[in-house]
Amino acid sequence: QVQLVNSGGGLVQAGGSLRLSCAASGRTISIVFMGWFRQAPGKEREFVARMSWSSGSTYYSDSVKGRFTVSKDNAKNTVYLEMNSLKPEDTAVYYCAVRSLSSGTYNYWGQGTQVTVSS
Repeated sequence: QVQLVNSGGGLVQAGGSLRLSCAASGRTISIVFMGWFRQAPGKEREFVARMSWSSGSTYYSDSVKGRFTVSKDNAKNTVYLEMNSLKPEDTAVYYCAVRSLSSGTYNYWGQGTQVTVSS
């Protein structure tokens, strides 16, 4: 089992920045990827970015590439999503999620945190 705690959302003006955190605990040795997803009202959940837990390599969706950055504090088992140049269309509930060794999909999810970007 892996437990995830999301934090760091809030209200920001367009062009501003926010940093989200996702603290992992439990069986972190089983983590393959830590991913970030978002879901806006009335829309399907959307992939944002992911990081390989072991190598730290990252991958971003085209909609956030160049604006968002994923990083990790190994000592704290915490992954961050640094969001810059935010746009109103980035408004959503953001979730971190983990894909573990035993699964082909993201099988552990954080509780989500609201990000609202005003124009």
